[in-house]
Parts: sequence; C-alpha cells; structure tokens
Amino acid sequence: MKTYTFEIQTTLNRPLKEVFPFFANAENLNKVTPPWLKFEILTPLPIVMKVGTIVDYRLRLHGLPIHWRSEITEWDPPNKFTDVQIKGPYRVWKHEHFFTAEGNQTRMTDRVEYAIPGWIFAPIVHSLFVKRDLEKIFQYRKRRFLEIWIDPGSISVMVL
Repeated sequence: MKTYTFEIQTTLNRPLKEVFPFFANAENLNKVTPPWLKFEILTPLPIVMKVGTIVDYRLRLHGLPIHWRSEITEWDPPNKFTDVQIKGPYRVWKHEHFFTAEGNQTRMTDRVEYAIPGWIFAPIVHSLFVKRDLEKIFQYRKRRFLEIWIDPGSISVMVL
C-alpha cells in the first residue's frame, strides 16, 4: 500500500493564544471547508475536543455522498492535535495540525498522511483526482484562514 504525504503551511498575523481556540471548536470546520463539498457535521454540537472525541460528518465529492468518521488521537493545546479517519474514503488518513508561535504570529502546519483504495489503479486515481482535490481543498482552507484572521470577530471559539 502506497502512502502519500501532503503538507501546507499558513502564517497568521495573530498570536497563538488567539488562533488555537478556533480549532477547539469543531463548528468552525464549516467556516473553512469549501462549499462545493456540501460539508455537514452530524455529531451533536457542541463537540468537546479531546483525545478520543469522535466526529461524524458527511460531504459530497464529485457528486458522491461520503460519510466520514474521525477520531482525535492527539490533543496537545495549543501546540498540536491529530485526527484520524475511522470510516471514510481513504485506506489511511492521519491529519496532524501543528501550531508554532512566531512572535505575534502563528505558523500553522497541516500534514496529512494518506493512502487510497484502488489496488493497482491507486497511483492513477491519485494523480488524476485525489492529489488535485487535496491541493484545491487545502488552498481554499488557507485562503479562509487568512480571511478569518483579518477579521477575528467573525469566528467562534471555545474556552479550553
């Protein structure tokens, strides 16, 4: 099974103590997920983020309905958290979120390790669809993070 890694960094002009609480509120996923995915959280809100938290959601990708279940496997505020797919379209999905204070700025790093189904066709499916989809989705997220942190009054936070 071939495993791929995708990584993207975003630097926000806000201190870590202001940025991390945004990620402690699962409802904010709606604000950074592209509208074309028709993303919907199914787990009753509010969701308390901690190790062992399960989040169910659904989305549509290329018109196909997808039910996804993730588990928070690491929760180290305000430095890092990790979610892994329990059920969904990938054979493996591990999404690590890193936060690094750089003066009054915060560097966020998303690192995803993933494997896709498809047996011998997986590399073709990856190069034609999956890689492009991930790049498009995470570039959208990056733009949204930058927009949100220009106007931090537009976000919801949860006290840790």
